[in-house]
Amino acid sequence: MSIPTTQTQYVVTSKEKGFDGLIRQEGPVPKPGANEVLVRLYGASLNYRDLIIPQGLYPFPIDLPVVAASDGAGEVVAVGEKVTKWKKGDKVTTLFNQFHQYGDIDQRAASSGLGGVFDGTLRQYGVFNEDGVVRTPSNLNHVEAATLVCAGVTSWNALYGLKTLKPGQFVLTQGTGGVSLFALQFAKAGGAKVIATTSSKEKCEMLKKLGADYVINYNEDKNWGETARALTPNNQGIDHIIEVGGAGTLGQSMKAIKYEGIISIIGFLGGAQPKESILDTLSKICTVRGVYVGSKQLMEEMCLAIEANNIKPVVDKKIFKFDEVKEAYKYMWAQKHFGKVGISIE
Repeated sequence: MSIPTTQTQYVVTSKEKGFDGLIRQEGPVPKPGANEVLVRLYGASLNYRDLIIPQGLYPFPIDLPVVAASDGAGEVVAVGEKVTKWKKGDKVTTLFNQFHQYGDIDQRAASSGLGGVFDGTLRQYGVFNEDGVVRTPSNLNHVEAATLVCAGVTSWNALYGLKTLKPGQFVLTQGTGGVSLFALQFAKAGGAKVIATTSSKEKCEMLKKLGADYVINYNEDKNWGETARALTPNNQGIDHIIEVGGAGTLGQSMKAIKYEGIISIIGFLGGAQPKESILDTLSKICTVRGVYVGSKQLMEEMCLAIEANNIKPVVDKKIFKFDEVKEAYKYMWAQKHFGKVGISIE
C-alpha cells in the first residue's frame, strides 16, 4: 500500500466557537521518527471530553490548534529504524495520555493527552511513539477497539486501579454512557453483582440484556441510593460506584456507598458544584477518587481481559462516516446514543 503525502483531518481551532471551531481540512501525512510508528487509522470514537474541548469547558491541558479526539485504532504502515515493538501490518489502538506508561499519573503524563495537547485520531494517518499504542484485542474491529482508549481504560482503572474489584462485590453504574457500560461488562466478567441506574424503561431492558443484576429508574425513584443499598447483603452498601453525574448524583452515591467503598468520579454531567462536603467521606468512611483515564499497563491488562472474556464494547447502532464527524458530535451532544459513538475512517 502506497502512503499518500496529504490527508483529511478534523482540527479544533478554537475553544470559543463550539462545534464551529472544529474544522475539516487537508494536512500532511507525518513521517515517523526513529522511535515512532505511522498508523493508518480506520476507527475512532467520541467522548464527552471531545464535545467540551471546543466549548472551552475542558479542565485539563490543551494546545490549540490540535487534531481532535483521543480514540483511534488502525494498522501500522511504517516504522522508524529504532522501533522494536511493532512491524507493518500490526493492529494497534492509541493510548490516551501518551506519557502515562505505568503507575500513578503525574503532571507530565496529564499533559500528554491525544486530541488535547498532542494531535489526535480524527485523521487518516497518525504518528505515535512506539510506546503510545497497544495491541488491539483480536476479537474487536477497529471501531470497537477505538472505544477502549478513554471510556474503557477509565472504567478498568475505576474497578482495578486503586482497590481491586473482587468476585461477589457490588458495583453501581449510572446511566448508559460508554464508561458506565464498560464498567457493567468488566464487573460482570470479574464475578461482581451490578446495580445499574437509568432514566427509561427501554434502557432498563438493554441494561438487563448486558447482564445488570438490578436496574433502578432514577426518574421514578429519586431516593435510588437507599434503594441500591437495600439490595446488598445486610444493607451494607456498594463496594464500587462509577459516579458520572457529579452534583446531580453524588448525594445518592454517598447514601449507597459501603464502609471502605470507593466512589470513582468520572464526570460531572449533572453539574460540578455538589452540595455534599468532602467531610462526608469521614462519616461514610469511604474513598472518593478522581479518575483520569489510566496507564498503558492498565490498558494492556484490560485488553487481555477483553480477549479472554470475548467482551464486545457497546457501540451505538449508528456508525458515522468520516465526512459525518460534525453530525456525530451533534448526535452525541443531543444524547441520542446508547453506548459509544463510533466513526469509520475511510
